[in-house]
Amino acid sequence: MFVLVEMVDTVRISPWDFQRQINEAVAEELNKKLANKVVYNVGLCICLYDITKLEDSYIFPGDGASHTKVHFRYVVFHPFLEEILIGKIKYCSQEGVHVTMGFFDDILIPPESLQQPANRSDEAEQVWVWEYETDEGAHDLYMDQGEEIRFRVTDEVFVDTSPTGPSAAETDAAAQPGQAATSAPTEESKEKKEAPYTLIGTICEPGLGLLSWWNN
Repeated sequence: MFVLVEMVDTVRISPWDFQRQINEAVAEELNKKLANKVVYNVGLCICLYDITKLEDSYIFPGDGASHTKVHFRYVVFHPFLEEILIGKIKYCSQEGVHVTMGFFDDILIPPESLQQPANRSDEAEQVWVWEYETDEGAHDLYMDQGEEIRFRVTDEVFVDTSPTGPSAAETDAAAQPGQAATSAPTEESKEKKEAPYTLIGTICEPGLGLLSWWNN
């Protein structure tokens, strides 16, 4: 679930931090830059583990800060495929069951990966229902918000969310000299914001914390 990733970065230390130990100043800057951020094709950065090498520091003309190339190891949340994790149901939608682990929320279990057969979506309650078959008949087990769930990671999706320039359509729509500016794009025309890192999973047997009553 958590891995150590070797990284290299150039850290800028402001002049008012020169009185501090360089390791402390560098560690603080690295955590400010990376902690709780997703690095493309790497995972969700948690915290600095250690600094393995500090190269020479330089001060460039026009900038009183020092710039130091740093080799370090960072703790990253990046589960391997087929790893089994435990989370809680955050909410349900037509896309499936959305799961949170407290520090990471972008986990989706699509309908085809829920307990089969007889999964159905209760639109009135906004939950998925598993019709659990027993010798006494079927029982409706609701996948309620906050219930503990065990799932297997089957896929991961990284999306490059780096800022991009205006599209060609937006450029053409820009006001020309002597013309009125076009209206701002509506909310419907804006693209849905995508998560930079998403895990896709499938429920494991028995899989649901809501089965605890059945085991008792």
